[in-house]
Amino acid sequence: MTTKVNKLTPMIYATDVQGTVDFYVKTLGFTCLANEKDWGWATVQLGSAELMISKPNDHIAFEKPTFTGSFYFHADGVDEIWDRVKDNLKICYPIENFEYGMREFAVYDNNGYLLQFGQAVTAPAN
Repeated sequence: MTTKVNKLTPMIYATDVQGTVDFYVKTLGFTCLANEKDWGWATVQLGSAELMISKPNDHIAFEKPTFTGSFYFHADGVDEIWDRVKDNLKICYPIENFEYGMREFAVYDNNGYLLQFGQAVTAPAN
């Protein structure tokens, strides 16, 4: 039997699902695909990246939003995204070019989750 995984959609927990949807839509330019207020979950999308937002269920111990990594968004036009969000968000690090070939920045969402946005840096033609 061959197992095929078709897609990964991260789910973040938030006590304020609507506030988090509003943050992603109004601040970052995501589109809300679903918002099941009675069930306490939503799905937002930016380009081909999707993120689910949910109230934690009774089976999960939850005190506050935590995540030991980051959500890395590969994007075109990373400078335009930076210009749109830099004055309105808590910044982890500002936009810069890294020696590993990426131009990126990192910010925190309204829950404290770390979001990184990066774009490959193309070498100038000789």
